[in-house]
Amino acid sequence: MPSPFPGMDPYLEHPGSWPDFHHRLITAIAISLGPQLLPKYQVLIEKHIYQTTGANSLLLGIPDAVVSRNQATSSTQTNVAVSSLPTEATKVTLPITEEIRQGHLEIREIATSEVVTAIEVLSPVNKRPGKGRTKYEIKRQKILNSFTHLVEIDLLRNWQPMPTLNYNTKSHYRILVSRTEQRPQADLYAFNLPDSMPNFLLPLRSEDQEPLVNLQALFNEVYEQAGYGFFLDYSRPPVPALSAAETNWLEELLQ
Repeated sequence: MPSPFPGMDPYLEHPGSWPDFHHRLITAIAISLGPQLLPKYQVLIEKHIYQTTGANSLLLGIPDAVVSRNQATSSTQTNVAVSSLPTEATKVTLPITEEIRQGHLEIREIATSEVVTAIEVLSPVNKRPGKGRTKYEIKRQKILNSFTHLVEIDLLRNWQPMPTLNYNTKSHYRILVSRTEQRPQADLYAFNLPDSMPNFLLPLRSEDQEPLVNLQALFNEVYEQAGYGFFLDYSRPPVPALSAAETNWLEELLQ
């Protein structure tokens, strides 16, 4: 079952759907590029590790003090006075650490092991304000200051996009292709919900032929292989919400 949308499916931006879609998309990109880049390059799926805090996280560790009961002496009587009722406490929420592992792609030259191109598919931890965004922005700047090309794919409508200079046009989605030889200039592909995803050339060494990345075809392949059409609930509004005009467009499309 194909996606009903001409480009990105906004229902896949839901926090419950995004992690699976993100993993499948970067894997599909890697599988697609691998045979085209051999024998000079290899495509590696690497991982970032982010530490965040959230109410639904798990706290793992050893407490400072442990209260234990010795089975052999549990019935022994003591002379310690015990109050009949415990003192009432106030409920509080603790900042619990959560570890998020997020994949990204690296194109490495096999002979030198140098990272020629980094491909990032942004996730909420990269875009929303906080330590995750700060960590990604530091990594992004290091890449931009290096001889590594950067491809940054942003398929999330929520939060502020990654910074660029002299470009204030708003769009739902963006693909940034930053070539080392063109910096500080870069190619930005901005598109919206009614648009199909743009194709772009993957930057490599100057002497090499660059493969075309057909992101829309890869998205369609992932959508059908995962069977998203069978369990995404299109009867409900997508998350994050759309504007009134966008909602009218969506309802007409789904009808």
